[in-house]
Amino acid sequence: MKTEFSAAQLAEPQTAASHAELRKCVHCGFCTATCPTYVLTGDERDGPRGRIELIKAMLEAGGPPPAETVLHIDRCLSCLGCRTTCPSGVDYAQLMDHGRAHIEAHYRRPFGERLLRWLLPQVLTRPAWLRAGLAFGRLGRPLEPVLEALKLLPLAALLRLVPAAAPRAAAAQHSYPPVGQRRGRVALLQGCVEPVLTPTIRDAAIRLLTRAGYDVVLAAGEGCCGALSEHLGRTEEAAGFARRNLRTWERAGPFDAIVTTAAGCGTTLKAYAHRLPGDPAAASAAQIARDVLELVAEAGLPPVTRPGRLSVAYHAPCSLQHGQGIRAEPAALLAQAGYEVRPIAEGHLCCGSAGVYNILQPQLAGRLRARKAIAMQKTGAVIVAAGNVGCIAQMRGAVPMPVVHPVELLDWATGGPMPPTLVGALGPAEPGGQPQIGA
Repeated sequence: MKTEFSAAQLAEPQTAASHAELRKCVHCGFCTATCPTYVLTGDERDGPRGRIELIKAMLEAGGPPPAETVLHIDRCLSCLGCRTTCPSGVDYAQLMDHGRAHIEAHYRRPFGERLLRWLLPQVLTRPAWLRAGLAFGRLGRPLEPVLEALKLLPLAALLRLVPAAAPRAAAAQHSYPPVGQRRGRVALLQGCVEPVLTPTIRDAAIRLLTRAGYDVVLAAGEGCCGALSEHLGRTEEAAGFARRNLRTWERAGPFDAIVTTAAGCGTTLKAYAHRLPGDPAAASAAQIARDVLELVAEAGLPPVTRPGRLSVAYHAPCSLQHGQGIRAEPAALLAQAGYEVRPIAEGHLCCGSAGVYNILQPQLAGRLRARKAIAMQKTGAVIVAAGNVGCIAQMRGAVPMPVVHPVELLDWATGGPMPPTLVGALGPAEPGGQPQIGA
């Protein structure tokens, strides 16, 4: 692709990096077939190829971008399905991050958008604030149809994500020793949204990792990974979160791996070296960052003590399959644990969660959610497994089957308790009160 940046523009490192990625694009169009928004709208500007042109023109011109450009860039999910299919190796994430940062710096949004974009990171990156917000949300859930009728779709989308009851987690401690022979020491990223919405995922991960021989540490002082800020174009804020975490891990380390149960966080951790170029701690953390399913696959699944025949529809989060290139391992682990894994049609397409996309772009996200729900139900499976808290929150309520994290199923199969989401959802119980695994 031909570009027309000035020498002064190319002296800026991020512009130089984007220039290099733009030059790789050959306009082949392979990316459009795997772009969820292009599949929905058929608009070239809602596909990667069109957005690349918009970003190029915006960065070359500098200054405030046109509202139409902002509209189509905002509609990008950052699912990175385009990166998986691009034969030229264009780093689309680099271009989107730069484009969003430029918009954040130069474009003045309407007041309502500015307020929502300010409020989301204030609440979602602070677990205490999020818990309070969810408590208010549960009181307001009956208002969801009213808000939809009033066209207040972002508020209606927020209420849709509120769980019906406050989930309970086991009491957390600083460190969990391995069971049996020690394999290594890992830090488990605590995250900000997941421990509030689905705390049972962390509990299951700790049990599974200790069973696999790892000493699991919850590092005090850790915070948000920075993914949310990055999605909103706040690169400096995202870098600040990264620096805080790096200092925390340096104090609590050394670690053999930094593990996350949220695929979106994993993609961000593995990009820390890119976010903080020249920082050796960032490069080290990025190198040892692992998704929990990735690490268990490397170490080997602990012995299966409760094999079952339950059918599971495995939903691959975009941040895992496209962002990190982890595709076969989760389904293979579930099969090894005795589950019947059923693929979901159009598994490469996003469910519409994508960080806070389902709040900021509720109409498109709702269409993707409905499309994914139909595909999930067509599998005939009794459980849906998804390795990202956003996907779980997005699809719960959209399908009649319970939606859980794969780590919960693996923990159950290797000696842990039945995932609470499945209790009462899988038919009669076995003697002793345990629901039948093979039901």
